[in-house]
Amino acid sequence: MAIPYLYTEYGEFLRRTFPFKVQKISINAGFTCPNRDGAKGWGGCTYCNNQTFNPAYCRTEKSVTEQLEEGKRFFSRKYPDMKYLAYFQAYTNTYGETDLVMSRFEEALAVTDVVGLVVGTRPDCMPQPLLDRLEALHRHTFLMVEYGIESTDDHTLQRINRGHTFADTVSAVRRTAEAGIPVGGHVILGLPGEGYESLMCQAAELSRLPLTAVKLHQLQLIKGTRMGHEYALHPEHFHICSADEYIDLVIDYLERLRTDLYIERFVSQSPKDLLLAPDWGLKNYQFTEKLKHRMRERCTCQGRFVER
Repeated sequence: MAIPYLYTEYGEFLRRTFPFKVQKISINAGFTCPNRDGAKGWGGCTYCNNQTFNPAYCRTEKSVTEQLEEGKRFFSRKYPDMKYLAYFQAYTNTYGETDLVMSRFEEALAVTDVVGLVVGTRPDCMPQPLLDRLEALHRHTFLMVEYGIESTDDHTLQRINRGHTFADTVSAVRRTAEAGIPVGGHVILGLPGEGYESLMCQAAELSRLPLTAVKLHQLQLIKGTRMGHEYALHPEHFHICSADEYIDLVIDYLERLRTDLYIERFVSQSPKDLLLAPDWGLKNYQFTEKLKHRMRERCTCQGRFVER
């Protein structure tokens, strides 16, 4: 049986929002995190090594403008008519004095062909005065805020040294959505201590939040992180999924997400020289094709078990 709808792709959100093709360019604006500088803790999240997702041009010795111009040169060779979203990705990009934070965003928007912002941050780092400024900015340009949710379980959040609770997530997501700003959420599937049933409950919890988009990715154990060290000492505390097992887990998760949630991604790829596990040998697009094939085999789709 043909399955015309599998899941709601993030690309459709971009096509509905912009009359032209857009590409994110990652930015490192030089911010830190409250669980790194001592405000809430030290060392950051136990799984985190920012080298795993920052492109080579994302270096704090370069200005926001320089990073964007370098990113534009990279992408324009293949897509000369592309427009760009400045993606403030590294660390916590609302953690700082409000005028300083806003100056970084305004600098990005002044760069030619940058048509909007995507701001990655933590749910405990969105003070209302800054959110009010972002609400005003959003009236004139595209803006999306992406919150690192990671888990809906407070025990897990404490274990991975997030320094915030799920109640902080609920508050931040709701306040941001009420301001009219599209909200993204990032979660990690497979964190230690989280089994199948807890992840299915997590999907249902996310569906109750006013999120626009969701990013999923597998737990990756990275060299140089505290979690990587924990894995080396006690691998029995971790369940490392095979690619096929993770695909079925993602499909079960999708079945419990409401259909108007845009799905931005399913996996993340860390550099091989930093990755301890799992190493599936799949590119992101290869994983996505395998997942779509499996969804067709199962005759299922996003939102299958969400009450209408």
